Amino acid sequence: MKFDEATTLFETYNLILLILGCAILAATVLPRFLSKHPLSMPIILMASGYLLYFLPIKSVIPDAKIHGEFIEHISELAVIIAVMAAGLKINRRPNFKTWMITWRLLGITMTLTIAAAAFIGWWFASFVPATAVLLGAVLAPTDPVLASELEEEGPGEKMGKKNELKFALTSEAGLNDGLAFPFTNMALAMAIVGVNPSNWFTSWLLTNVFYELIVGIIIGIGIGYVLGKFILNLPAKTNFAKSVLGVGSLAATLIIYGLTEFFGGYGFVAVFCGAVTIRQLEPSHAYQLPLHAFIEKTEVIFTSLILLGLGASINAGILQHLDYTLIVMAIVLVFLIRPLCGMIGLIGLNKIDIKERLAISFFGIRGIGSIYYLSYALNHHSFDGSDRLWSLVVLVIVLSIFIHGITATPILKHLKIE
Repeated sequence: MKFDEATTLFETYNLILLILGCAILAATVLPRFLSKHPLSMPIILMASGYLLYFLPIKSVIPDAKIHGEFIEHISELAVIIAVMAAGLKINRRPNFKTWMITWRLLGITMTLTIAAAAFIGWWFASFVPATAVLLGAVLAPTDPVLASELEEEGPGEKMGKKNELKFALTSEAGLNDGLAFPFTNMALAMAIVGVNPSNWFTSWLLTNVFYELIVGIIIGIGIGYVLGKFILNLPAKTNFAKSVLGVGSLAATLIIYGLTEFFGGYGFVAVFCGAVTIRQLEPSHAYQLPLHAFIEKTEVIFTSLILLGLGASINAGILQHLDYTLIVMAIVLVFLIRPLCGMIGLIGLNKIDIKERLAISFFGIRGIGSIYYLSYALNHHSFDGSDRLWSLVVLVIVLSIFIHGITATPILKHLKIE
């Protein structure tokens, strides 16, 4: 490498460090200033990423075709960290009755959303069946991390008005980030061996549904219990020592995920189960606060990186395959499919105010999980219409970030939720 080339590379590297530092600082500070305004941190970061395309760093802007594996793994890390953060926020012991709203959102709303998205993808956008099912699976995960106003209160924070909205969206996102995997594997099976269920249904049901889910749940709860007991019983007398223990949440995330994936289970499900287990071992323990604080800060870093990359990729042309059909589909998916499926899933929960049920149904935020699942599937097998699929999914994410980010604060104020 010539000296002038090395100098240019070094200058670009310094510029990238500067940009990342500013993004992380903005992600840390902005939520405090925007909490009372109809604007969200993800909107600003994504818009900033869009402007990055004009700087001399085009060579490092992610391209879905060229950097597929990188996009998969960086979004994978972001998701497992977000899932751990979601689990550590939940201050409600899991059982069938108290988590009824979560089971409904997963069992009814999520299933209907996948089916509806797949159907209109096949019928309206002319995707082949495997691609249509992949569309439904990719849009299954919800992502409240992209709207901080909607997150459940973390340990040690002053609890506001008790409400189902924050709990519902946090617990739903924590679990459906993993429960989208069976449907992604279904799409892969259809793409590899054909649409006919006789070619794949039995092996898919036994392996991709029962075995991988059961392994994920067992390892998540079991290792979460062991690690939780270990971390919460470590001696730490000073505030500094307690804050250092916060890194244990990241260690637990990686251990649980790595071990579960090694045994062929669903790591996302395991991490969430492990996080909830750690949180419920001793909910009022002094270490719960640093554990949550550390993983939340780590989450901010990864979220900032991905939002910047998303904004830059939009300017680079990832939406270029959009047509009238896909634009209409994206609008229908955000404004009609999720809200309608959400309300169907919550039918009969009369103890929850109708306005709050409408809000829960409306805030089906799509984000990082959708990026991960799409890149994962396309890295494992080719799908017909993948370019159009990328454009559609990114447009849905952009619409979700803007619409839900702008409306979150006014809706919470209207509902009088702190």
